Order: sequence, then C-alpha cells, then structure tokens
Amino acid sequence: MKLNYSGQEQVKAAPAVVWAFVQDPERVARCLPDVQEVTVQDANHMEATVQVGVGMVRGKFKFKIEVLPDEAAGRVNVNVRGGGLGSVVDLTAGANVVDNGDGTTALDWTGEASMRGPVASVGGRMLDVQAKKLIEKTFENMGTAMSAAGGTLA
Repeated sequence: MKLNYSGQEQVKAAPAVVWAFVQDPERVARCLPDVQEVTVQDANHMEATVQVGVGMVRGKFKFKIEVLPDEAAGRVNVNVRGGGLGSVVDLTAGANVVDNGDGTTALDWTGEASMRGPVASVGGRMLDVQAKKLIEKTFENMGTAMSAAGGTLA
C-alpha cells in the first residue's frame, strides 16, 4: 500500500530558528506523535519507539530515522524505516523551508508512505487516515516547538 500526502505548516519563527531546530535530531524525533523513546546515534540518525494504533490494533513500532537538512537547497528531508506488529513502514517526507519575509517561516511538506504486512492488510482505509495524521501531526508539532522557541533555540 502506497500513500502520498502534502501540506503546509506556518511557523512563528525565523528561518534561522527552523534550521537550528531541524539540525537537532532529538528535537525532530520528539515531534513524532506518541513517541515513547528516542536514541540519537549521530547528527543525522536516531531510533524512536512510537505507540501506534490503527482501529482496534495497537502496539509499538520501532523506527530508524534519518534527518537530512540542506540549508543551501532550502529543504529538509526525513527518511523513516521500521515497523511493528509484523508490518513494515517506509516513509519519506520532506519540507521546503520558505522565508515569509516577516519573521515567520512556511514548511511546504510532502510525504510518501509505503506499508506492508498485517496492519496494512487489515487497516486499509483507516491506515491511510492514520498515516496522514501522523505526518500532519509531526509537522504541526515541529511548528509548535519552533514557534515556542520565541525566535531562539536554547
């Protein structure tokens, strides 16, 4: 099952704050909904355990996450691979970081997810809705965290 999504998140912070944030893998991983544990391996790689629920099926998924900020290109890409409950998830997401010119930043994001296994077979349409919510909520959480930084990151 292959799913595609896109959207935009407005961040009440300057692009410099956004770039500082996306270069901190733990901060990015903590924006995943229902994250339970994060282990940072290096500046671009981490592992996260996330509580996932699709309909009546609930369990923990373990993901390997790669965050690739490219300030020169004005884009950050995120690759997520892993799974749980006998299912495998591959997610590629990215956002163009756009300076709104007023001290705020837009994240124009896209995401593509590929899922296989029992959760994909049983979840069907509900899985599509959950995957979209996961991507949207992650970018929303990032926007909230960056906006809360008040223009600087400690």
